[in-house]
Amino acid sequence: MTRSTASPPSAPAAEDTGLGHGLKQRHLSMIALGGVIGAGLFVGSGSGIAAAGPAVVLAFAASGLLVMLVMRMLGEMSAARPASGSFSVHADREIGPWAGFTVGWLFWVLLCVGVAVEAIGAAGIVSGWLPGVPSWAWVAVFMAFFCLTNLAAVRNFGEFEFWFAAVKVLAITAFLVVGVLAVLGLLPGTDSPGAANLTGRGGFFPTGASGLVTGLLASVFAYGGLETVTIAAAESADPRRSVAVAVRTAMWRIALFYVGSMAVIVTLVPWDDPAVVRPGPYVAVLDHLGIPGAAQLMNAVVLVALLSAMNANVYGASRMAHSLVARGHGPRALARLSGGVPRRAVLASCAFGFLAVLLSYWWPETVFSWLLNMVGAAVLVVWAFIAVAQLRTRRHLSAAELPVRMWAFPYLTWLALAAIGAVLALMTLDPANRVQLYFTAGLTLALAAAGWARSRRAA
Repeated sequence: MTRSTASPPSAPAAEDTGLGHGLKQRHLSMIALGGVIGAGLFVGSGSGIAAAGPAVVLAFAASGLLVMLVMRMLGEMSAARPASGSFSVHADREIGPWAGFTVGWLFWVLLCVGVAVEAIGAAGIVSGWLPGVPSWAWVAVFMAFFCLTNLAAVRNFGEFEFWFAAVKVLAITAFLVVGVLAVLGLLPGTDSPGAANLTGRGGFFPTGASGLVTGLLASVFAYGGLETVTIAAAESADPRRSVAVAVRTAMWRIALFYVGSMAVIVTLVPWDDPAVVRPGPYVAVLDHLGIPGAAQLMNAVVLVALLSAMNANVYGASRMAHSLVARGHGPRALARLSGGVPRRAVLASCAFGFLAVLLSYWWPETVFSWLLNMVGAAVLVVWAFIAVAQLRTRRHLSAAELPVRMWAFPYLTWLALAAIGAVLALMTLDPANRVQLYFTAGLTLALAAAGWARSRRAA
């Protein structure tokens, strides 16, 4: 494929301007480092272990490889052409305005619903410690706090994420060190389990291919938060270098934190232990090793992970909304900046998130459940748009314009697209996942139709 430095035939969407540049390299490095460590890893991974057994290590490795490819593609585009709208801007430029509209607003809804889910989860943990205060009051406190934080200068977001991520990284690192010592039989008071939990209780594949598929789906959705660093990089002093550094170190983080910790867990505790699902795999391991206060210790870490995700999602949603309206894909009122911060976009994103919280109280089994299903497979749709945009972007960039380059282009890009399609196909095999797939498809098609109609009117 020949490359050219010329612009695409269609006029590219203008990149965001006017935002602050208060994020430092240490902020972005820690955001990228902590972005892969979420509540989905600490708690949600238990369902994958229960479904696949020890083979969950392979499931996390396979889905981790897919995430690596997606982040490499996104890193290539974002390092070459930094933009606060990230992949939405790239899709807008390379596929068409309807694509930027679709993937941008889909991601915005995903983040806002995530804010609601994380606020509810965090409130539940704190209410367990302080039962005298109703959970809705804690939700209101968390929502108000992070809304105010993101209304201030962007460096406030960076500082909070820096310390939140530091706690998560310290926790997972300590877990891995203790776990490896226990596996080797070097932890005082414990004996090495050997391969008993890996080969016993049905073997390495105790639930067969169907369990591995379920574990694969659970592992795919446990990865999340990596996209935020390419959004945040646009508000740093050196966006190209910031993205390049973050993406180039993403691979070992995924291997170490996800695959490494899954290997430690299934080696130390039986995969079919009920404690793996509830209270969670990390608590199960710490209890097994006799670590005092393991449950409350992990609750505190999960709380930090939830609050970190809330902060990052409010930030990401506000920047995505600002980017969309700046490109004419939404109400102009949200594009206004105050001190380099899109405060109206912050307020709108928080308002939607709080509305979702209210829906969880008013209609938990209907409207809120529909909302959750609508974003259930959204991350896969986002990844697919990233892959297609990267295929098209490479045609307009020379090697000198690529601080980060996709490996074995275009073969691995096509492989990633095929893998995304395979995961979507596998979702049809499970009734719960099938419902999420259909709801997400409906939302995506509705947004695509709205984006297409909007672009036709503009033309």
